[in-house]
Amino acid sequence: MDELSPLDALFIDVEDEDRHTSMAIASIAVFEGPPPSREEFLAHLAGRLPRVPRYRHKLRTVPFRLGRPSWVEDPNFDLSYHVRWTALPAPGGDRQLAELMARVMSQRLDRDHPLWEYWVIEGLAQGRWALISKVHHSMVDGVSGTELYGVIFDFSPEPAPPAAGERTVGAEPTSLGTAADTASALRQTADTLRALAKLATAWRPAIRSSLSGPIGQQRRFTWIRASLDDVKTIKRELGGTVNDIVLAAISGGYRELLLARGEPPQPHMVPSLVPVSVRAPGEENHYGNQVSAVVADLPVHITGPVKRLAAVRAELEAVKESKEELVGEALATLGRYSPYPLASWSVRRALGLPQREIVTVTTNVPGPGQPLYGMGRRLVEIIPYVPIASTLRTGISIFSYCGTVTFGITGDFAANPDLDVLARGIEHGLSELLAAAKRHHRRAAAQQRRAVTHR
Repeated sequence: MDELSPLDALFIDVEDEDRHTSMAIASIAVFEGPPPSREEFLAHLAGRLPRVPRYRHKLRTVPFRLGRPSWVEDPNFDLSYHVRWTALPAPGGDRQLAELMARVMSQRLDRDHPLWEYWVIEGLAQGRWALISKVHHSMVDGVSGTELYGVIFDFSPEPAPPAAGERTVGAEPTSLGTAADTASALRQTADTLRALAKLATAWRPAIRSSLSGPIGQQRRFTWIRASLDDVKTIKRELGGTVNDIVLAAISGGYRELLLARGEPPQPHMVPSLVPVSVRAPGEENHYGNQVSAVVADLPVHITGPVKRLAAVRAELEAVKESKEELVGEALATLGRYSPYPLASWSVRRALGLPQREIVTVTTNVPGPGQPLYGMGRRLVEIIPYVPIASTLRTGISIFSYCGTVTFGITGDFAANPDLDVLARGIEHGLSELLAAAKRHHRRAAAQQRRAVTHR
């Protein structure tokens, strides 16, 4: 039995408090064909499962929320339950795949079983097939979810041998037994509240817009692709980090969406929750959440792409200097020493369920730079998905793999019939930045030539 951390338990609380929310994170892995048979895929997965023991655990909650939930071995674990099979209608392109992803991610995972599903999808164009990996956020964060790819799949076309993992599973513990094992110490509670108060003073309500409001159960999903080399060109010529650049492009996307809706973009209209990994070196195989978060204002009110990038850089630098992410990290840590209801409320307020303070979430996770293979088939691309909750009507997850940066864009179905406007706006924002970077390079080269001529 393994007790969830306060941050892991937060994602269970989110679902308990909002019947419209599914807190599963996911990705689509697209492979070269042909697709595996059901028997081949199940055999492959069974050979990798011993390396991911959490996949055999299910959730056990404590009565009356007297303690944190725990992971317990599922004595009736059935691998075939977790693997689903489906196919796309013709032509099997991005649109059909996006619609399927939205339907899959609109449904919650069944808590009577370990909280994950794999969907094998046939019928993609060019003879390809795909795999949707759907895992509850209480089990993994973005970084550890990425690490799972290197466990389930291979870094060469030759598959690794199966892992040994025979074991005997005992009887499932009762909820009362779990409660009896839960320790709740009162020490450091005052520190938790002081940290929360400090963070609360830094946040203020966002300017109202159509980007925030009630959400339903159903989702829309789409994505765009960009070249990592192009992003690096922008970084080299205009400065900033990869994260600065993608946030500047996203700012341009939200600006275009607001304008298309007839809403003049204003400062503090799109504050975004930006998760920050606090995973230490050597903890890559720890699959729980090790993440803090900051709130960054996306400068949608600024017209020029270069000025937007400068504003993003200044905003994130100010956040770094304020140590805001350390407050969130402290809350997650201090929650371990506080009574569960208080710890849950504190971490939820600081990291997971803001109401009017933020209107979106943008998460950026670097993926493998070298190809992966599944049963000898090359993994062509990985498309990320981030869940939305509370009053957040959109969320964006950025993932890089083998030279491509993919922006997965989640939207509430009813509130975002124009989700493609946001997607095209992000593409446009990147194109503007790349054009500005190339102009900067030409000017710098011309200046250098003139300097050589005048020597």
